[in-house]
Amino acid sequence: MSLLAVEGLDAGYGDLQILTDVDMVVDDGEYVTIVGPNGAGKSTLMKSVFGLTSHMGGTVTFEGSDITGLAPEQIIHEGISYVPQNDNVFASLTVRENLEMGAYILDEVPEDALEAVFDRFPILRERQDQKAGTMSGGQRQMLAMGRALMLEPSLLLLDEPSAGLAPDLVADMFDRIDAINDDGTAILMVEQNAKEALRRCDRGYVLANGENRYVDQGEVLLHDEQVRQDFLGG
Repeated sequence: MSLLAVEGLDAGYGDLQILTDVDMVVDDGEYVTIVGPNGAGKSTLMKSVFGLTSHMGGTVTFEGSDITGLAPEQIIHEGISYVPQNDNVFASLTVRENLEMGAYILDEVPEDALEAVFDRFPILRERQDQKAGTMSGGQRQMLAMGRALMLEPSLLLLDEPSAGLAPDLVADMFDRIDAINDDGTAILMVEQNAKEALRRCDRGYVLANGENRYVDQGEVLLHDEQVRQDFLGG
């Protein structure tokens, strides 16, 4: 049984349908990347898993339970955390307050989880009293991921984690995502840097016009001549 299974999903926003009959699975501990051209429906698929779109058909199951149509505040209780591309930190709160907000559904902040985040992202420990809005883009991205990890999710959803980062920070961000996955957290990621994402992931999905186009191991897709020509710039 897959950790996450999306079957025949139709979804969009209001009456506008973006996704048509999309299938996708993420196995326990797997690292899966969704790539494709702009407007392909990549972020919509991610948001649909987390209950942020209009469901029009198909199912989403997680650990064997049907979560189709559940609200995000219900889905987070199931063991899924989501890091959106934009507005993913509370700018007026400190780093520590942001991390504590990541555990808002619990009666008290789990200090062991907080320490684990500080160990994973030492800069956050150093700057725990700094307002998040004054941090660099790379530091804010680490904070957003750290907050999402406060509940120790089984599945971490990442929407364009390298977007807006300086080129010299992109590889470091991917290394950190690799490490999160190596420690047992399954990753589902939408990423603009398709070549690097496919190089690192276990399995990739290529979406186009809101539909499945290709699915295979990341390295296989990376070296597929048709995929390279149509979606990876040769």
